[in-house]
Amino acid sequence: MSDPVLLVLASLAEGDKHGYAMLEDIQRFANVRLGPGTLYGAITRLEQRGWIRPLRTRDRRQPYCITGAGRQYLAAQLASLHQVVKTGLARLKPV
Repeated sequence: MSDPVLLVLASLAEGDKHGYAMLEDIQRFANVRLGPGTLYGAITRLEQRGWIRPLRTRDRRQPYCITGAGRQYLAAQLASLHQVVKTGLARLKPV
């Protein structure tokens, strides 16, 4: 799975993170290396949809958190993916 929107939401579901921390987390759990442009494009789309929001900070790094709506969207997408995986694995079983 390499959809940056879902990867960012999954990363933030664990806790608040800034961009570099998200890149490292996504690399670790999904074995996907997002480029900065891809990451920040996804962050912009997620903010516009109200699924994440920036947190106030005095640091130069901007942390983000997932919103309730973002959690709902992520849960729905993961449930859908789960069904696809379950069906695909069942169909791979030898006949």
